[in-house]
Amino acid sequence: MREIVLDTETTGFDPESGDRIVEIGAVELMNHMATGETYHQYINPERSMPEEAFQVHGLGDDFLRDKPKFAQIGRQFLDFIGDSKLIIHNAAFDIKFLNAELRWMGLPQIPWEQALDTLEIARKRFPGSPASLDALCRRFGIDNTSRTLHGALLDSEILAEVYLELIGGRQPDFALSSAPERKTGEPETRWTPKPRPTPLPSRLTEAEAAAHAEFVGKLGDDALWKQLG
Repeated sequence: MREIVLDTETTGFDPESGDRIVEIGAVELMNHMATGETYHQYINPERSMPEEAFQVHGLGDDFLRDKPKFAQIGRQFLDFIGDSKLIIHNAAFDIKFLNAELRWMGLPQIPWEQALDTLEIARKRFPGSPASLDALCRRFGIDNTSRTLHGALLDSEILAEVYLELIGGRQPDFALSSAPERKTGEPETRWTPKPRPTPLPSRLTEAEAAAHAEFVGKLGDDALWKQLG
């Protein structure tokens, strides 16, 4: 199961009023485990940066001037996310901006049902408690000291840790769910445990083994234990 933890930074709150995306950051998860694969792109918004937005993420006009426009990276971005579930904190905000940018390019829209909102999950799990990314980091003991400003890739990396805690802890799938079918030629991506380099020693003592053998010997030749042996 492939998931993409995603975040954006923008010039403001409303793409229909002229605000644009200035940064996209994304982290790939496979079966709830980070693969190390990421997507990160700064974007020239083709407009000036409002001071209020600059105070949030620190991305100014001089820095963004030579960065690619969204029209230059939109297709690449869609290819990266594919049809994977998108894990987003306050998903309505990011999907609204991404779909506006994609619409202006004439590219397919991201379906709303493709996104999973961690803000909504947190509010259901902890009703009445703060549900910001910083608040959830404090709740789960996740180090976010490097988050002095908002940054799309850093926030995605932090959100990936928060998401795994929200769904039950940072652990791989112990084969409790059914394995998806793999198409011919498709690489195996499902996590499986590796064998121990040295087998664990037996917990059975010699006396216990002898007592068991004596007990089985009294059960007769049709005893199930003898068939299993």
